[in-house]
Amino acid sequence: MRGLVVIEHECEATLIPSGDRVMIPAGTDLRVMQTLGGNVTVQSESTGQLLRIDAKDASVLGPEYAEAPKPPEPEPAADGAFDEERVWEQLRTVYDPEIPVNIVELGLVYQCKATPLPEGGQRVDIEMTVTAPGCGMGPVLVEDVRRKVSSVPGVKEAHVELVWEPPWDQSRMSEVARLELGWM
Repeated sequence: MRGLVVIEHECEATLIPSGDRVMIPAGTDLRVMQTLGGNVTVQSESTGQLLRIDAKDASVLGPEYAEAPKPPEPEPAADGAFDEERVWEQLRTVYDPEIPVNIVELGLVYQCKATPLPEGGQRVDIEMTVTAPGCGMGPVLVEDVRRKVSSVPGVKEAHVELVWEPPWDQSRMSEVARLELGWM
């Protein structure tokens, strides 16, 4: 899906790696870099900047992007009980906008713990990091994780914390990630 697109009307996007919200003016030439996790990473042809367009706004890129595959909504477990694997399935639908690998395979999720709540349901606590300490996309990814984990049946609270210790390095990547990136 790496095509050149000229958007016909302005669109809000997230500047990568700063995480700043910006408006992309109508008439801007954009090169689609990746369409993963429901969001689209594009590069401005004029400035070279990378931007993330949220799934809800992807139609600005054309009908093929509006209809791009979205991450599956989690289904309840057969017996209706909370299933932690469903949380991990949702975490695997969150992608670093610069790297075509999900945050689980990148080794960005340090902890995922579910605790039953007295009133029913589960509280899920997640500790995660980003690939570089100065990356402004951390809060964007945290919100993606919170939203997706909150959609899992049985999850009543999702708390996501961005942590810096231990610092991330490439040794935390899975073999799947290494293969995907051609590092093996």
